[in-house]
Amino acid sequence: MTPQSIEMIMRRVRLLEIKARRLATEVFSGEYQSSFKGSGLDFEDYREYQHGDETRFIDWNVTARKNTPFIRTFREERELAVILAIDVSGSSLYGSERLSKRELAAELAAVLAFSANANGDRVGLLLFANRPILYLPPAKGTRHTLRIIREILAAEPDDPRTNIPAACEHLLHTIKKKCLIFMLSDFIAHDLKKPLGPVSKKHDTVALRITDPLEESLPNVGKVTLTDPETGWQTTLNTNNSALRMNFKKLTKRHNEATNKLFKQLGIDHVKFSTDADYIPQLHRLFKTRANHRK
Repeated sequence: MTPQSIEMIMRRVRLLEIKARRLATEVFSGEYQSSFKGSGLDFEDYREYQHGDETRFIDWNVTARKNTPFIRTFREERELAVILAIDVSGSSLYGSERLSKRELAAELAAVLAFSANANGDRVGLLLFANRPILYLPPAKGTRHTLRIIREILAAEPDDPRTNIPAACEHLLHTIKKKCLIFMLSDFIAHDLKKPLGPVSKKHDTVALRITDPLEESLPNVGKVTLTDPETGWQTTLNTNNSALRMNFKKLTKRHNEATNKLFKQLGIDHVKFSTDADYIPQLHRLFKTRANHRK
């Protein structure tokens, strides 16, 4: 990495810090807190039983002493361990609009990390391509958050292919206690059920699917050569062919529907983001969905 590219990344990190801090404190702070709960309950006090209380919380020793039913009350253990699992494979560098998928992932990760910090949660990072590249254990603080953003933008995997199963295996073996995992990827892969299933059972898992409009629909621009950024494989297509464009759109739609169905089966909350659209409404939608689940 050249000094010029390092300076460009650091400049982007500084700009992202300003933007993400503002969004975390002014836009998403309350929504984040109401959407993601801590990992358990801490005992707080006793009080008299009231109609509608959970009978399983009755403390029989105190009840016997007071000669009237008393229950144990709890407060939520607020602190969370949050892991940002980011796909930095070759396809993450693609972007036909203002941002690449990697840059959009970095922005989303920055907003989530600063929102978590504002609520006292610890944030960790897993970068992966064909294998796990970097793991930072959950921690607090601005310096740690800025390093997370920097590592996402600067990652240069030796093998640019995507391997979600390897990332899931790493998460299962590295993180012992239940945590909140945000996985950011385009999820253009096969057989995701086997790797994602155990992770979603052990951890609270949220999928943030990052796409680009040209991956959804081919434009009519004549003959084009497409290159797979992960394998180097190339093919030439004539996009003047309306049947070709229609089939591509149908194939993409089927893949989207199958991926959404899988997330639903596994109980994974998911939101789709695009490089050509504002991500703030989609984050609002995610937080609202999560808050409704808690209610």
